[in-house]
Amino acid sequence: MITTPKQGNRLLAGHPWCADNGVYTGRYPGDEAYLTWLRRLRPLAHNCLFAVAPDVVGDHLRTLTRSRNMLVKIRELGYPAAFVAQDGMQFSSWDPWDEIDCLFIGGGDEFKLSRDAAELVDVANSLGKWTHMGRVNSLRRYRYAAAIGCDSVDGTHLTFAPDQNLHEVLQWRQIVAAKSAQCRP
Repeated sequence: MITTPKQGNRLLAGHPWCADNGVYTGRYPGDEAYLTWLRRLRPLAHNCLFAVAPDVVGDHLRTLTRSRNMLVKIRELGYPAAFVAQDGMQFSSWDPWDEIDCLFIGGGDEFKLSRDAAELVDVANSLGKWTHMGRVNSLRRYRYAAAIGCDSVDGTHLTFAPDQNLHEVLQWRQIVAAKSAQCRP
């Protein structure tokens, strides 16, 4: 489950979850409120796959400036820190790999589907970082995220008709897992 400070989702002990910041939806509460929310959830931090540092949608350089201090603060609270890769990010434009635990592929569709994003995921995976792609709402995008090596995805597909769409998303997992098994020697 991925949740944000403004969503109000109930997290279940023992289940993996992710802390998103709400920037994409325009509902980021501000740095102090975000950190306060993470402090409140500390008893569940051991099941948190990552907590996303604040970003600037579609702008790598501004995201780098915006998130740098928060990556440290998120880690100090005991959470794995995620940096959001945005439009314009390239392997050659990113050096602080030691400051993150997760690379979150954000940005626009063109960036998400770019060679740069795939290369970033490959490098992150080679360094043992968790990799995640946001806004995955179709089997096609799910397959793509899996093909480039993302460990997890999120999207709003389940928000609409969850009873029907949960079954569909679980089918996506089976399809991708079956294809992956066929490709193994």
